[in-house]
Amino acid sequence: MLVKTVFAGFGGQGVLSMGLNLTQAAMMEGKHVTYLPSYGAEVRGGTANCTVAVSNEEIASPVASSPEFVIAMNLPSLVRFQNQIESGGVLLFDASLVETEVSRGDIEVVGIPATDLANKIGSPKSANMVMLGAFIKKSNLVSLDSVIEGLKSTFKGKPDLVTINEQALRTGYDLL
Repeated sequence: MLVKTVFAGFGGQGVLSMGLNLTQAAMMEGKHVTYLPSYGAEVRGGTANCTVAVSNEEIASPVASSPEFVIAMNLPSLVRFQNQIESGGVLLFDASLVETEVSRGDIEVVGIPATDLANKIGSPKSANMVMLGAFIKKSNLVSLDSVIEGLKSTFKGKPDLVTINEQALRTGYDLL
């Protein structure tokens, strides 16, 4: 099993954090993982993406020319990456921010109102965690418990951040 995923959006949307959280959870589960971030010089407000490869064997290359999954947090990312997804792959996008038709009929397209759901739980910055929760459920690559354990390590000493991010993860996970 080798699954490559691209997380993409504007800098500041937590795109790199989504990939890092997935990477950490996969490592905790004993899987082989690569994490390849990419972002513009502007960082916040510029484009950002990362590729995460998860496998039960060693990974030869972290590059994902044809990823199985793409998570797009904005329209430019959806436009850029939708044609790279392998046939039969899955595109998840933030339906709160992206209003468009995807022209491909050979992939599964899933709109998640991540920003609206994050606002509803009182944490607009946690839209990325809503998306990550939905992705975890859809991909079944790692367990939700592993991601939550990783959050506890990432936000050690900040229990409020663990609580709100866990709530956002569960919101996205329970949506699918």
